[in-house]
Amino acid sequence: MQRTAILLTNDDGIDAPGLLAMHQAISEWIRMSDNEDRYDLTVVAPDRGRSECGHSVTTTRDLAVTELQSRWFAVDGTPVDCVRSAMTVLCPNASLVFSGINAGANLGVDLLVSGTFAAAREAALHGVHSMAVSHYRRPDVPKTWDHTGRWLKPVLDSFFREVTLPGNSAGGLPTNDSEHQPGQLWNVNLPAIDPDTDLPPMFDCEVERKPMQRAGTLIDPADVPDASQSATGSEALPRQVERQPIQIQSDFHGRPRSSGTDVERCFSGNLTISRISPYPA
Repeated sequence: MQRTAILLTNDDGIDAPGLLAMHQAISEWIRMSDNEDRYDLTVVAPDRGRSECGHSVTTTRDLAVTELQSRWFAVDGTPVDCVRSAMTVLCPNASLVFSGINAGANLGVDLLVSGTFAAAREAALHGVHSMAVSHYRRPDVPKTWDHTGRWLKPVLDSFFREVTLPGNSAGGLPTNDSEHQPGQLWNVNLPAIDPDTDLPPMFDCEVERKPMQRAGTLIDPADVPDASQSATGSEALPRQVERQPIQIQSDFHGRPRSSGTDVERCFSGNLTISRISPYPA
């Protein structure tokens, strides 16, 4: 039997506990489904945290890769760089991609800046079924990871069942543009509730389209230590230039939450699944 290659990545970095939790969740799902001889897991993740980098890529230099242990690779690039490195060199036969588990929710239009989501989106653009997983956090709820495998099991059940349907095979690029179909792209968010909860309610929902409101404040450099810096020796800037800080603030927990959207559902204690097209709308 040909083994199916699964790629894991994230944007919090190779040492992030959420990445290990994702690996453990999928490994446990494979073990419980008696499919240990069917799947191979490979991890290709940034060598350090790359949160909120969106779909950015590295084009001005070569990427460096380090194999930390068998099938665990660290790349000095963005999450999308990691997916590209995997799909071309490190795990070229990847048929499924999982990105996460991110320490913090990725909801609504925040997906546009999420490195976690971008990694899954990059794979889906190339026809590979992918899932981004994030965990909403609140200051009053313990930030643990042991429960995530239990909460993700029904999600993984649904995902593996759907992507293995006839005609839904993943992996491999088409021979011409007319044949190309994107992979399925799921964005999953775990709620910030008591980690001892057996299973949170699970909802399929649309992505919230209203952005967070933000406020900016121009700060006097004298009020910020080392905020005033100079640039000299440039023909374009012949005189000393003072940099003035701008502080931009937003209220993540108080953001818009239209009824039935991923933000409203997740903030209300539910596990959310949003099926999203990888293409720009």
